[in-house]
Amino acid sequence: MPIEEHIPKSSEKIDHTLQTAIGKMSGGVSPSAFMLAFTDWYSHLTMHPAKQLELINLFQEGYWHLVKQYIGHLSNDSTGEYSIIPTPADKRFTGKNWQQFPYSFIYESFLLAQNWWHAAATNVQGVSCHHQEVVDFTLRQILDMMSPSNFPITNPEIQQIASEMKGENYIQGFKNLLDDINRFQNNEPPPGSENFIIGKNVAATAGKIIYRNQLIELIQYSPTTTTVYAQPILISPAWIMKYYILDLTPKHSLVKYLVRKGHTVFMISWKNPTKKDWDLSMQDYLDLGIMSALDVISALIPHQKIHLVGYCLGGTLAAIAAASMSRDNDHRLATMTLFAAQTDFTEPGELGLFIDESQIAFLENIMLEKGYLDTHLMSGAFQLLRSNDLIWSRLIHDYLLGTRKPLTDLMAWNADATRLPYKMHSQYLRNLFLHNQLAEGHYLVKGKPIALTDIRLPIFIVATERDHVSPWESVFKINLLTTADVTFTLTSGGHNVGIVSMPSKKTKRYYRISTLKETDRYIDPKSWYEHTKSVNGSWWPAFEKWLAINSSKTKVDPPKMESKAAGIKPLGDAPGTYVLQK
Repeated sequence: MPIEEHIPKSSEKIDHTLQTAIGKMSGGVSPSAFMLAFTDWYSHLTMHPAKQLELINLFQEGYWHLVKQYIGHLSNDSTGEYSIIPTPADKRFTGKNWQQFPYSFIYESFLLAQNWWHAAATNVQGVSCHHQEVVDFTLRQILDMMSPSNFPITNPEIQQIASEMKGENYIQGFKNLLDDINRFQNNEPPPGSENFIIGKNVAATAGKIIYRNQLIELIQYSPTTTTVYAQPILISPAWIMKYYILDLTPKHSLVKYLVRKGHTVFMISWKNPTKKDWDLSMQDYLDLGIMSALDVISALIPHQKIHLVGYCLGGTLAAIAAASMSRDNDHRLATMTLFAAQTDFTEPGELGLFIDESQIAFLENIMLEKGYLDTHLMSGAFQLLRSNDLIWSRLIHDYLLGTRKPLTDLMAWNADATRLPYKMHSQYLRNLFLHNQLAEGHYLVKGKPIALTDIRLPIFIVATERDHVSPWESVFKINLLTTADVTFTLTSGGHNVGIVSMPSKKTKRYYRISTLKETDRYIDPKSWYEHTKSVNGSWWPAFEKWLAINSSKTKVDPPKMESKAAGIKPLGDAPGTYVLQK
C-alpha cells in the first residue's frame, strides 16, 4: 500500500498538515507535551507553600552570598569562598581567567541561578516524574543558552584570544558559520570528512558481500590467520547509524581485532531507507535482518553454532531474536553479546524525555510526510542531551574563537546518519520505550509473545559509564530479565567512545567486569559498582577471551565465502553499496 493511502483522510488530514508544519518549526518536539509538563509543574507549585518558602530562602541565601562576595572583591578581601562549584563534567569555567574578578562573580551568579531553577523544577509534590524531568531539562537548556561562556562580553577566554588576534578570530568564525550554513543547506558532511573515505581508511577491513536483500548486505570478513575458531560471529549494529563504528580506522576497528584473533566475523550492513520503505516493520528488521543473516551463515558453515553480537538498537533486536529462537527451539546460537543495548526501557535516561504519547503521535504525523524520520531530527535530539559538549562548546570554538577541532574518525562516522522508516520507528517507540513490552513478556514475534527468560545462552553485556542513550543502570537490568549466566562489563566513556576502546599501552581507559551465575543472588547496580574493582585498559581482550572460552578449543580451516549448493557467492568487495547510501 503506498504511503499516501496510509495518510488519514478528510478532517484528520488537517491534523497531519498542522502538526507537520509545527514540527518543522519546533525541531520535531511536541509543544503539547511541554505544555502539559509545565502546566502540571506550575499548578502544583502554586499549591505548595512549603516549596515556595524553600525557594525564597534559597534565593535570599544566594543573593546575600553574591553581595558579600562583590563587596569583598571591591575591598580586596580575598577570604570569600565560592558557594557553587561546577560539576566535574562542566568544563565551561575551569580556565584561569574565569577565576579572576569580575568573571568569577559572573559565572558564580550564573551557577547559583542554575541551581535555583533546578531546585524549583524538582521535588514538587504531585508532579509526575516524567513531567518533572521535562521541566528540569527544558529549563536547563534555556539557561545553558544564556551561559556567560557563550558571549564575548562575559567570556574572558574569548576576549584574550580576540586581543591576541586583533579580532581576526571573529572574521574566521563568521566564515566558519557561513560554511556550516552552506553545508547544511546542501546536506554536505562537516569539514574534514573528506579525510575519511569509506572503504579506504574507514570500513576498510577486507571482506566480501555474500548476501543482499531489500534491507541488508551481509559482509564476511577475510581471515588473517591460518586457522580460526569453529563458531563464527554475527554482528547486528544499530541501523540508526552506519555499521562501521565497529570498523573505523584499522587501529580503532573491533572487527579487525577479532579477525586477527582468529574469529570468523560477519557484519550486517543496513540499508538507508527511503520513502518507499515506510512500511518496513520491526518484524521485517528481524526477519530480513538477523534471521536472514543467520540462515546464510548456517548454510555457509553448517552444524556450527553462532555468536550473536548486537550494538545499541541492533542489540535490542539481537535479544528479541535470541528470545524468539529459544521459544521456537532454534538452537543455532552459541552466545549472545549486547553492546550498550537496553532490554528494559523503564529508565531510558534523558532520552525518555522525548518519549510519551503526545510526542510519539506528533512524530508519527511528521514521519508520514516523508515516510521516515529525518536524520536532522534525530541528531538534534541527541545533541540536546549533551548540549554543552555538542552545541555550545562548538559555537564558542568554531564561531567565536574561530578555530575548528580536527575531525576524528568517530566524529566523521557520527555525521553519517541514516533515516528510520515510519512503521518500524513507531513500533519501536510504542512497543519498547512506551509500553516496555519486551521486558514484561508482551512483545509479539509472529503473533506470539516472547520472554527473555527463555534465553539460556551465556551472555556478555557491555555498558558505558557516561551513556546518554542507554544508561548503564538500565542496561544492568538484563540481570533481572534472564536466567542465564551474565558477564557484565562497565567501561569508561560514553555510548560510542566507550565501545570503540582499542587496546593501547598508553590509555586512561578502564572497566569493571564480573559474572553473575544463574545460581547467584541478584545484586543492585550501586552495590555492584562499589564491590567490583576497576581494571585499567580496554575491555576488548576480556571480551575476546570470553568468546574463545565459549568456542571449540580445536580450530579449523577458515570457511569459504561461497557455497554453490546454497547458492551463496560473493557479490562484491566490502564495505558494499548500502553503507554508501545517502
